[in-house]
Amino acid sequence: MTDRPRRPRRGLRPPVVQEERTVHRAVAAASVGNVAEWYDFGIYSYLAAGVLDQVFFADFGPWAAVYTLGAFAAAFVMRPLGGFVFGRLGDRFGRTKVLSATVLMMAAATVLLGLLPDYGAAGLLAPVLVLLVRMLQGFSAGGEYTGALTLIAEYAPDRRRGFFGSWLEFSTLTGYALGAGTCGAVVALLPPDALLTWGWRVPFMLALPLGLIGLYLRIRLEDTPAFRQLMERSPVLATMTTRRAGQIVLRHYRTPAMVAAGIVVAWNVTNYVLTNYVPTYLTSTLPRHGEGGTSNAVATGMQVAVMVVMLCAIVGVGRLSDRIGRKPVLMTGSVALVLLGLPAVWLLRAGTGGQALGLLIIGLCLMCFAAVSPSTLPALFPTMIRYSSLAVIFNLSVSLFAGTAPTIIEAAVTATGNLDWPGYYLIGAGVIGIVATHFLREHAGKPLDGAAPLTSSAELPPPPLSDDGVPLELPR
Repeated sequence: MTDRPRRPRRGLRPPVVQEERTVHRAVAAASVGNVAEWYDFGIYSYLAAGVLDQVFFADFGPWAAVYTLGAFAAAFVMRPLGGFVFGRLGDRFGRTKVLSATVLMMAAATVLLGLLPDYGAAGLLAPVLVLLVRMLQGFSAGGEYTGALTLIAEYAPDRRRGFFGSWLEFSTLTGYALGAGTCGAVVALLPPDALLTWGWRVPFMLALPLGLIGLYLRIRLEDTPAFRQLMERSPVLATMTTRRAGQIVLRHYRTPAMVAAGIVVAWNVTNYVLTNYVPTYLTSTLPRHGEGGTSNAVATGMQVAVMVVMLCAIVGVGRLSDRIGRKPVLMTGSVALVLLGLPAVWLLRAGTGGQALGLLIIGLCLMCFAAVSPSTLPALFPTMIRYSSLAVIFNLSVSLFAGTAPTIIEAAVTATGNLDWPGYYLIGAGVIGIVATHFLREHAGKPLDGAAPLTSSAELPPPPLSDDGVPLELPR
């Protein structure tokens, strides 16, 4: 291996033509598995306020919500380790094998969480067990998302990578919405005693069939065109050491790494404020500080409604980025966070109508990142280190700055009594997003680094027809 990785000159290699049906199968395999993964990961947060804090942290008084969210944040301690392990495995043995393992592990951990004894039965052992299972979930999540976005990006035709990449976040939102809807239905339909006794376990049990469906789709899929090209061209790269991969990033991809980290922070701070902190803010934090909050059922219903709006628009925004580029969409979301982050939080204290509008504003800002980041981030690194680089950078950024946001915000609000802390976080995320997007190189419509240009059979020109309409062979 040379000291500097060789970058292929774009446009000199003949394009690879991928069957359109295979592209759709790959996107479906990544997306359905991703639905299961984020349904599993998200249901904890939807039941955290008013349910899990009473089930596992019954004797912790006003700090029960903080400890419950702390157990949520514990998963992020393990995400960098999961990203490191699964990322290297994905770059050595292929994307599909690793993604099959991550979805199976997440489903098993979620079912296990639903089988744990509560505080009344196990005492302090109960929150300890919750902590351990959440860490196992975090380990799995560390390899899941970056592997899924790598798989879709490497299967997607160059001219439609934004469109196909947006389906990954469509599936993430579907997983969160499915989790929110399931939890909301359980909370609304069951009396409080039944909910706290056994009803809270139902959403966790449903993780098993979802995980098995995702596993089935993934194990039937061959690896990506980019990875197959890499193995055919330089199979020795599969034995590259972790140290060598790190040296390549530090020496030759420092700026892309910083850009990726900035986009991930801006994107995921917004994500976890909306999906994981706002339910607690509306149902627990505001009433505790004498403000008008709302019930679990109403808060969940509003979140599901916002996610439905995002689901209706996100694929269109991804398709738009294939035409105008990724940078304009990312910059729009970043600037909107700076200008509207604090007003959106003020609206959350303005009754049900204001809460719905505040949630919608945060959701639309999030959509600007969610629609294009899955196609933006993989284009920053070459095939030989794409999965591992993204896994480490993504999960370190999420764990240090985004996944901890709900816990830090709640602790800051509890300690200071200032209810504007979520807005301050959103403004900070927007500033980071603006800086990262400024230094981003536009990759829309271009081949991935280390891969041949990729098109699909649907993009090929139709064959010439004879006078009676019979397709003719193209001249050689």
